[in-house]
Amino acid sequence: MADLPPDIAALGFEDALAELDRIVRQLEEGRGKLDESIAAYERGAQLKRHCAAKLEEARAKVDRIVLGSDGTVSVASADIA
Repeated sequence: MADLPPDIAALGFEDALAELDRIVRQLEEGRGKLDESIAAYERGAQLKRHCAAKLEEARAKVDRIVLGSDGTVSVASADIA
């Protein structure tokens, strides 16, 4: 995420998603001038990338406990798709 602006990289998932939602609504409504819309679209793309990376980080942290047939306990990565 090094290619993201620092203000986006500092956002948590929920805040980034809320801003992305606001940008999408603004673009759908056609508010703003062309240059502003292009800048908003580019920021939205960066926010989307940031949100996707945050989700992947969370997915990688989710593990599940597995109880083997012999009674042994182990941890396996969650199969979240």
